[in-house]
Amino acid sequence: MYGRKSCQLLRELASAEPGQIPTFNNDLFDQVMKECTEHQFQLQSLMRKIQDEGLDIQTTRNEDHFGAVVHHLSLIRNKRCLMAYMYNRAEIIQGLRWKLGPVLPQEIQEKLNYLEEEYFKNHSAAIESYMAELDLDLTVDMVPPKDPYIQVKVLDDIGEVLLGDQSATLVRHSVHSLRRTDAEPFISQGLMEEFLG
Repeated sequence: MYGRKSCQLLRELASAEPGQIPTFNNDLFDQVMKECTEHQFQLQSLMRKIQDEGLDIQTTRNEDHFGAVVHHLSLIRNKRCLMAYMYNRAEIIQGLRWKLGPVLPQEIQEKLNYLEEEYFKNHSAAIESYMAELDLDLTVDMVPPKDPYIQVKVLDDIGEVLLGDQSATLVRHSVHSLRRTDAEPFISQGLMEEFLG
């Protein structure tokens, strides 16, 4: 039955947890692309057959016409499903940039195909460029904090880093008082957490 594979691709995406991205299904995606190519070939073949018989394509209503309509509509459906698959994955990838920052964890990178990785890099570069142009960090909390400094606990050895106008050595299980803007990238990457007491 035409369109089942493209529908399966979308069901796979919809079954993932909200905000989570499933592994890109190259095999199924390629099968849908091959089905589109086959529909295109069949459509062109039927259109040529109608023309070769000297019939008017606009007014002919025979089995070749209806076969061409079926292939045309199947082709459109598959294309729409592929576009929906890619669009929804792109939206999730954009959301990951705001949640996790400019560096994706390895387990998420493994779920993306090459073009999606490039999309993430280009999207991150565009955001970074925009923030640099405005001299404003858009990734910081939308609600202004009461204190610009927070207590953080380092979860993994990070080493010597430059934080604003000072350098600090961040070793595992150490507690530091840092500016929120300096700590946010490390918190989003899971390298430190806010220490509440």
